[in-house]
Amino acid sequence: MKRWGDLSQDSADHLTAGSVLDQAEMAVVVTDRFSNVLYWNPFAERLFGRPGGDEGKESLLSLGITEKDHPLTAELAKSVLRGGVWEGTFDIVRADGTMIYVRAQAVPLRHPSGSVTGIVITAREAMRSNEREKDRFGLLERIGERLAGSLYVEETLNRVAEMLVPQFADHCFIELVEGDRLIRKVSHHVNGWSPPPESWLPVGGEVRYPSGHYADTALRRQETILIEDFSQVSYPAPSEASVRICGEIGMTSAIVAPLCVRGETLGLMYLSLSNLTDRRSPHYDTFDRDFVGAIATRVAIAVDNALLFEEERHTAESFQKHLLPRELPALDGLEIAVRYCPAAPLASHGQGIQTQVGGDWYDVIPLSAGRVGIVIGDVEGRGAKAAAVMGQLRAALRAFAQDDKPPADILARLDEWTRIVAAPERDDFGEDITNPPIVTCQYLVYDAWSRQLSFANAGHAPPLLIVDGNVSELDISEVGQPLGVHAKGVHADLVYKEETRVLPPGAALLLYTDGLVDRRPPRDSEEPQPSEDETLRMLCDKVAKIAGDSVERIADAATGAIPGEIDDDMAILVIRSVGAELQYEEQTFPAQPIMVGEARRMASDAFERWEVPEERAELACLLVSEVVTNVVLHAASASVPRRDLIMDGPPLPFDESWDESWDVPGFEDEVAGDKEFTLRLRRGEESVWVEVFDQDLRLPRIRSAGENDEGGRGLYLVDQLAKRWGSRPTREGKAVWFEIPVGGR
Repeated sequence: MKRWGDLSQDSADHLTAGSVLDQAEMAVVVTDRFSNVLYWNPFAERLFGRPGGDEGKESLLSLGITEKDHPLTAELAKSVLRGGVWEGTFDIVRADGTMIYVRAQAVPLRHPSGSVTGIVITAREAMRSNEREKDRFGLLERIGERLAGSLYVEETLNRVAEMLVPQFADHCFIELVEGDRLIRKVSHHVNGWSPPPESWLPVGGEVRYPSGHYADTALRRQETILIEDFSQVSYPAPSEASVRICGEIGMTSAIVAPLCVRGETLGLMYLSLSNLTDRRSPHYDTFDRDFVGAIATRVAIAVDNALLFEEERHTAESFQKHLLPRELPALDGLEIAVRYCPAAPLASHGQGIQTQVGGDWYDVIPLSAGRVGIVIGDVEGRGAKAAAVMGQLRAALRAFAQDDKPPADILARLDEWTRIVAAPERDDFGEDITNPPIVTCQYLVYDAWSRQLSFANAGHAPPLLIVDGNVSELDISEVGQPLGVHAKGVHADLVYKEETRVLPPGAALLLYTDGLVDRRPPRDSEEPQPSEDETLRMLCDKVAKIAGDSVERIADAATGAIPGEIDDDMAILVIRSVGAELQYEEQTFPAQPIMVGEARRMASDAFERWEVPEERAELACLLVSEVVTNVVLHAASASVPRRDLIMDGPPLPFDESWDESWDVPGFEDEVAGDKEFTLRLRRGEESVWVEVFDQDLRLPRIRSAGENDEGGRGLYLVDQLAKRWGSRPTREGKAVWFEIPVGGR
């Protein structure tokens, strides 16, 4: 008789290490110091769903460890190679696409000398040791984490489907209620399988479940329905093709859960199992039903939040769309491109829901005689308040610009308006807590015929000037204070100064707000945030590479020139002076009645050379006569320009014959000889412009002429027959202008 523990030779032969590992119901994997797999037993092949490869050539990651758990692999190797023991859980994607949780323990593989030469890993599926509940709740937690970072409906639903298939289901459908229809939003299947055409409805299709169908029951009762085994029950099907495809793939079990929140049903989540995968249990049970119900609750809340966010985002985008120019006008001698990007959502607002409107704006304003006003501005901050202030300032500036005042005067008026917009705010104790908005703005006026650019700056970043491939900041000697913040008692005329440049043919200007250069650092970047000078240099270098391309390409290049994510809202405006010279004629005449015919003849000759249609040319000549006649008739009563009289000799004796008309000997002829007017004609692509300049400071106005009045109808005709007309003050007097379309009114 042998003692306890004594083995026969035959038994000892079956207890070799290889024999034991081959029969062990636990995965054993051995790697070298570089995580190359040296050995794995047969159970490891079944657990990971992969056949054994060439020893020493397969990496530990080849076991199917998901990408998000790769850092755990590095942590395992680092800990064990130092002589420690590591224990943790991996997400494993098997070769058939199913996902399992694997609980692993790793210990050092030691040489007889004691040095660590590799790693020994033992592993088992977490659900094999009564951890099913723990596994399900872990999945529920992961789904919650994925949903917490989602702000968009499609992204939310797709994240859910990717988490559930193939780990928990072979097929996942998610359908949402839109009005009185049920629309399929997600159709996700295991192993990349897709249903044949005309079988199951595709994404976007309207789903109609027949009465008595378990999905219809789930909708009506607002409860989760479990079908444990399709072979034991029968339900009406949506279509014969649906029945056929279910039979082909061997549909075994299903769970349908309504997506309910705040007493409303948003849709359905449909999960099912089939023979497309080899699972330990091809059927759902009541525990799975309750689990899916919990998932559906979380999904419904996430979908509701996403719908609310999309509604708010749509409102914000519509708000911003109507605050900014909807389309830019076609302008002669100028190419224009614009870009606008809304502010990114703020993570500090719960789910990140935040209106994306901001205070950046741009505008292009047609002015008199083909001139154009160009605006770029920025109201500090973001949200509805900044956008509301921006909208008021943009509307006010457009109104002020119609006066055709110099840019410095326009900014001075806008500065006053900014103070008005900042209405007083008081706290509960009556204290003034007004926080006036900080607004930067640059206003430019460009004349394409003379290529003259006039501008004034209110604390805004200078635009970039692009000439012959060189990019640099526009030289601005007077950068004024932001609007509404200069010291009290200091007049705006002392703060904002007008400057003038001539824009060379083909030159371009890039105007932008600070959102272009103030970027959020890339998430995966460890490099320090570039300084303002470095950022500006990066922008200039990027633009210089495509300086000769179209303004649209320049705008695109500028948008992506700075690395990082757009944080604040951003506006870009690119303008380029065309190379071709525009047609114009200009001549000065004495302010005498006989010159009306000469002015009309000059206009007629010019319109004929410019091939203006005869009907349009005659109309323009008629209005030229009316405006010039008005100037000549009022020249006699015009105020005399201020003059300094220098008396070389003794003072002249007073003569009562001198009356209030300044009838000074020799002075009348001089004054009369100084009265003159200038006629300027401009030809554009779609219109011709006429301007008449004189030294009278009085601006014209339309009068109501009586039946027997001989005059008073000239400006009325101009108002009725011209497309647009107006007048503006000049340094020497005023200019009256009108526009006649070439192709018709």
